[in-house]
Amino acid sequence: MKPGKPLALSAKSAAAFPEKRCLFSPKAQHRPARLRGNGIVFVPLLSDMITLSDPTGCCGCGACASACPHEAISLREDAEGFLYPHTDADRCTRCGLCEKVCPLLGGPQPARPPLHAYAAHNKSDTQRGQSSSGGIFSLLAEEVTAGGGAVFGARFSRDCRSVCHDYTEVPEGIAPFRGSKYVQSRTGSAFRQVQALLRAGRTVLFTGTPCQVAGLRRFLRKDYPRLFTAECLCHGVPSPKVWRRYVDEIFPAGQEAGGAEGKEELRSVNFRDKGHGWKDYRVVLRSAPSGDPASCRTLIEESHHRNPYMRAFLSNLCLRPSCYACRLKNGRSGSDLTLGDFWGIDRISPALDDDRGCTLLLVNTPRGEALCERIAPRMERTEADLEKAKPYNGGFSESIPVPSRRRSFFLGLETRLPLPRLLRTVETTSHHLLPLKIRLARFFPRLATKYF
Repeated sequence: MKPGKPLALSAKSAAAFPEKRCLFSPKAQHRPARLRGNGIVFVPLLSDMITLSDPTGCCGCGACASACPHEAISLREDAEGFLYPHTDADRCTRCGLCEKVCPLLGGPQPARPPLHAYAAHNKSDTQRGQSSSGGIFSLLAEEVTAGGGAVFGARFSRDCRSVCHDYTEVPEGIAPFRGSKYVQSRTGSAFRQVQALLRAGRTVLFTGTPCQVAGLRRFLRKDYPRLFTAECLCHGVPSPKVWRRYVDEIFPAGQEAGGAEGKEELRSVNFRDKGHGWKDYRVVLRSAPSGDPASCRTLIEESHHRNPYMRAFLSNLCLRPSCYACRLKNGRSGSDLTLGDFWGIDRISPALDDDRGCTLLLVNTPRGEALCERIAPRMERTEADLEKAKPYNGGFSESIPVPSRRRSFFLGLETRLPLPRLLRTVETTSHHLLPLKIRLARFFPRLATKYF
């Protein structure tokens, strides 16, 4: 980016996210954004330093921080809990590499139709039951690790309060990556680890959201024949702050179990438990004493329609700003494969639906097709009509409206209102009274806790 070149923020984005009109590097923060007569906000930028004035211009993939050779960029949470880059101007050499690897600064990519679309599932009932949909990821991961490769995916932290990217080189290490995690993950050093393994001649399977796959490919800046990428059919990524708030309310950090067993710890989170079927999936959280991890007890088991966290997620209240107008879906990320739930299979092909999980498998590249052929003997697959599947799968939607109550929801997180009560307040209060009610909750917490 040339010196003095302005970065524009549309009036629509400024109205939707008024608290984020100005997000820049530390030395540029004294330069205010100004709303001109044409509804565009202009922010003068420092030379070749990644700078943000519009939150929709960052997907949080971390490619910029991973690429910086001087470690001048760090990712920090904003008030909503989403990660954004912050530049240390004293360490920055203005090389411009951060902007070169950003998947959203490279210009719009054309949508790319897949080579094939399948309705598929794993032949192993065990792996299929442990998976969110049809268990195809497990087959891909086993194939790569069996050949001496490494598999990257998202897993929960030890205390289950955050999600990060990690990798395994053995089939036994695949389990933590299995299943959906409805929290945006931190990629951390994953991109650099992928690059190091590829340079050593290893095979790598990287799985993540479309923006994470696109970020990795831009970070690598060259094609590696031994790299396989698989993206999820993404609804959008919810705020890690909202997830932590939810977990802290039902299981406060450091909760005591008593006796010699020590502290009780949150042991597992399953957003897609199939105990009542694939379609009526449940959110299940389990804990156990630190001294006896085998003695698990169920903390929460709720239908996704009733669980407050899932309701906030599925109603789009807590998504990342860039997710409301995603520029990397529908083949734009460059992924070899796309994996998602084949919602609507009961209407499109009822014979294929047994309510145990079906994967919509999109093969986007010849490389992805070759990998699918290697696992073909271990899966059932049938050619699918993608155009019939799209209306049932929200992951294909590139643009969704920003909920009018979104800002009030995040302001409400700063109050003492428990998440279920906050969500009920946001859902049931009239649009005109909601901001006032949230302000009252912030300044009169006891009153809000008692009457809201």
